[in-house]
Amino acid sequence: MHADGQIEKHRGSRGGEATSGDALLFASYNVHKCVGLDRRFDPERVHRVITEISPDVIALQEADRRFGDRLGLLDLPALERETGLVPIPLTRRRRLGSGWHGNVLLVKSGSVRGVHQIDLPGLEPRGAVVADLDLPHGKVRVVAAHLGLLRQSRLAQVRAILAALPHERDEPTVLLGDMNEWRKDHRSALGSLAPGFGPVSTFVPSFPAVFPVFALDRILARPYHLIEHVEAHVTPLSRVASDHLPVKARLRLDVAACAHEAMQRHEHGKKKEAAAPAAEPITLAERRRARRSAGLVPARALARLRRG
Repeated sequence: MHADGQIEKHRGSRGGEATSGDALLFASYNVHKCVGLDRRFDPERVHRVITEISPDVIALQEADRRFGDRLGLLDLPALERETGLVPIPLTRRRRLGSGWHGNVLLVKSGSVRGVHQIDLPGLEPRGAVVADLDLPHGKVRVVAAHLGLLRQSRLAQVRAILAALPHERDEPTVLLGDMNEWRKDHRSALGSLAPGFGPVSTFVPSFPAVFPVFALDRILARPYHLIEHVEAHVTPLSRVASDHLPVKARLRLDVAACAHEAMQRHEHGKKKEAAAPAAEPITLAERRRARRSAGLVPARALARLRRG
């Protein structure tokens, strides 16, 4: 990454590179501190799963140790060489850590306009990373989060995230991460996201990896029609590398750009209409003079002529 926030495209990266008109691939992956279902600590295995996905943007959870020195567990320079994914720079993090409360956000190409980190409320230490990005197909705000295990904490954490996101109609937003919420009815802690991010009942099971039943990991967008398709990344390797399966979604930022242009045209038309001078009302006498000059005969006079 250059000093101005530009992310240099990795020439040797394999697959997943969006061409003109293509959707961008977003992914979320709780790497479980690189400990697989076989209880082996194996960061290289996690690297290989990320390489399989080949995303344009990916949010990782539990990428650092939780306690002590909060050591980063992934070899991010090696991951960059292999995939072209570059971690978003953070202003606040532990000296040996990679992310913010274990959240790491990586991007393949584009530039970073701004980053800020949120401390999420709750009994456990949780956080979110908010990054404003210029990607090959448009601008987007990305929120990478890992919500708590308790429902009351999740409710408060969702409110904190929404409070940090001013509702700008021209700024598409992607929220992704381990939401720790499996409910899809009125008890879901994600319900307050629905007005902007669409139905939260749409989900893909991702946990446990060996036989996924619960949709703990989500990718949501505002506006929600930007998402074309969501699925879990299921391979023999992803079933064992972590206790979560990665989830991935294709998003069309060019759709957001077209919608923004149409909205701007609509607003411009409304302003022109408001600025135009209002037409003065036409009096009855003026209307009669106009009809006579046009050679028109009033309906009552025409009826009398026909009777005569």
